[in-house]
Amino acid sequence: MLAHTRALIAAATYAFVARRKVAGVFDHSAGRDLRIAAESRDNQLQGFDGERETMFGGTLPELFDGGGKTYLSFEVEGAKAQGYDRGSSTAFTAQVAGRVVQVYDHGQAAWFAYDVKDIDLGYDADREVAASR
Repeated sequence: MLAHTRALIAAATYAFVARRKVAGVFDHSAGRDLRIAAESRDNQLQGFDGERETMFGGTLPELFDGGGKTYLSFEVEGAKAQGYDRGSSTAFTAQVAGRVVQVYDHGQAAWFAYDVKDIDLGYDADREVAASR
């Protein structure tokens, strides 16, 4: 699965699970902030990937990545999401804990972590303090 797809999954998962607006994500594996925004209402998602300047979203159980022209099957249950990236033929699982989303990429057999910038809450203060040390 491509790195930007995992980041979109993280933003979508947070938007659906927390029912809050995403104003950016910090990708721990890349060590940088990504300009990704997302907002959900009921079973619909609207998002923008500022890194690739493209929209993503749709109505569950299908999301569309306009940049890659690919679909994701996407199911949410409680604090978790799971689905399938048709672009890479790879399954994924994601879970939310606070403002952290962990995405398991079955193709890579690895977990990837993302801190979410919640538009109403700002960045996670603990991450900013740790980064300044």
